[in-house]
Amino acid sequence: MEMNDMLTVRNPIIWADIPDVDVIRVEDTYYMVSTTMHSMPGGVIFRSYDLAHWEVAVYMYDILDGTPAQRLEDGKGMYSAGMWAASLRYHNGRFYCFFIANDTRQTYVYSADRIEGPWTRHLIDAFYHDCSVLFDDDGRVYVIYGNGEIHLTELLPDLSGPKPGGIDKVIIMDNDIVTLRYEGSHFYKINGKYYVFLIHWRNEGTKRRVEAAFVADRVDGIYKGRNVLDDDMGYHNAGVAQGGIVDTPEGDWYAMLFQDHGAVGRIPVLVPMHWENDFPVLGDENGKVPHELTVKSTRPGYEYAPIVGNDEFEYGEGEKLSAVWQWNHIPDPSGFSFTQRPGFLRLTTTHVVRNFVQAKNTLTQRTFGPCSWAETVLDFSGLKVGDYAGIGVIQSHYGILAVTREKDGYYLVQMGRSEQKTGENGRPLRYDPDPGIEHGRIPITGKEITLRVECDFRDNVDLARFYYKNGDVYKPLGETLHMLYTLDHFMGYRFALFAFATEEAGGCADFDFYHMGIEEG
Repeated sequence: MEMNDMLTVRNPIIWADIPDVDVIRVEDTYYMVSTTMHSMPGGVIFRSYDLAHWEVAVYMYDILDGTPAQRLEDGKGMYSAGMWAASLRYHNGRFYCFFIANDTRQTYVYSADRIEGPWTRHLIDAFYHDCSVLFDDDGRVYVIYGNGEIHLTELLPDLSGPKPGGIDKVIIMDNDIVTLRYEGSHFYKINGKYYVFLIHWRNEGTKRRVEAAFVADRVDGIYKGRNVLDDDMGYHNAGVAQGGIVDTPEGDWYAMLFQDHGAVGRIPVLVPMHWENDFPVLGDENGKVPHELTVKSTRPGYEYAPIVGNDEFEYGEGEKLSAVWQWNHIPDPSGFSFTQRPGFLRLTTTHVVRNFVQAKNTLTQRTFGPCSWAETVLDFSGLKVGDYAGIGVIQSHYGILAVTREKDGYYLVQMGRSEQKTGENGRPLRYDPDPGIEHGRIPITGKEITLRVECDFRDNVDLARFYYKNGDVYKPLGETLHMLYTLDHFMGYRFALFAFATEEAGGCADFDFYHMGIEEG
């Protein structure tokens, strides 16, 4: 690439699960926060100098609360709960991030002087769903939040809670017949006016997510607005909506929104924006999201660290895990090591469980579209009878390729989730209670095997296939998994390395490396 500050880029900006984004600019640097739910470390903030290429700047926390559910220790877990839909702000030289956790039903406030941290936190004993925070020019602070009824609440200056006697009212209400009422709030003051951006999902017309905007002359005034973006980019009626807006140093404006892309998840899309009569206009001249657009870099030639990538597991004592990784729930330090066998990830089982999604210390990375693959070499000689270890793709309808040890030897099995059950409320159970179903099994000898998963997300085909290496040939095993994005996990599929015990804890599995690739397909 030439040392040129103008770049032509394509949407989606990132073909991976980075949902509920909020974006700000501080001088020449853009920051974007995204929902991380049950993944740890959490509260990820990305950094960019052109709004198109991003890298992980920081995870705000390693452990959210440490509850049994967050540790996968209570028989339920916290799938689809945890950290949701954050509001990222920079005020008086300090970064602030507000979000709720659906499992604890509280609002969290993290803050730091530097994006790298350290980040401090306190809790607000309230549940501000999909909140957005505004630091006003007069020193007052407001939060808006809600679903259907969008509430405005004034906060105390120290952000410890609502201000007694302060403003507390509904400012916007969605009275239309809709599948999803107004939510995903984003709140701004621009040129003396107050703006609220929201999503909703109409039953009539396009029947998809649309973005709406409202404006008022006073913070507690009358907000008037309309839908400002209704487009699916020609992709399965999946509307582009929900996210933040940001200006460039030159005064250009963009919205960073997301689009549902099937099993890979909810992916960021960059939308040009301008103002007409003090009201936002999103999209190109036809009101559509462009598939290709030009952006300007504030640091031409900057080399971004990858969001996903390879790992040889060569970590020293106390060295921090690469930012490409997150654990599924809070890990148990006694169950993983990079130094017990240098150059390997060793996973040691600490609990007896029934299946893959109950396993502690499962290490994950995002899958990526349009097609991506991941592979590892597994040393299975340390497994105990009843253990499973290998590679897979995790969501509610998971698929794994695992070595299991039985009394008569080792077997390679391909497994997936059994038929999904529902709870008393009729919704799918977040925590699968049943063993997986085997779709393929072969006996194996020796102590090492190469395992591979390939994912195809083109045009929502959403297929995963499982292979093992036999000499120089990759051979398939089991069934092709039809990946399904379901709300009981509410996260795009991730590649996963795992080991779990079904009979006796204490067995171990050694992973020599993790290699992955992204292909056009």
